[in-house]
Amino acid sequence: MSVLQTLAAENTVSGNVSAIGYGLAAIGPGVGVGIIFGNGTQALARQPEAAGLIRTNQIMGFAFCEALALIGIVMGFVYK
Repeated sequence: MSVLQTLAAENTVSGNVSAIGYGLAAIGPGVGVGIIFGNGTQALARQPEAAGLIRTNQIMGFAFCEALALIGIVMGFVYK
């Protein structure tokens, strides 16, 4: 008998679905923030005179990504 069959037979797999959903919802914004700041650092290294514009765009992108994370956590409470 495999481990998955044992877990399924004993019904030991349980948890809060909203917590699992938020964990999955946090993956996207986490990757997005990494991409934003990674590419922003590269852009600043290539063109330092545009630092103000690049930094502004980084902050806006970060805010949008974090808004997605907050929506993910709120949806866990809304659909509970």
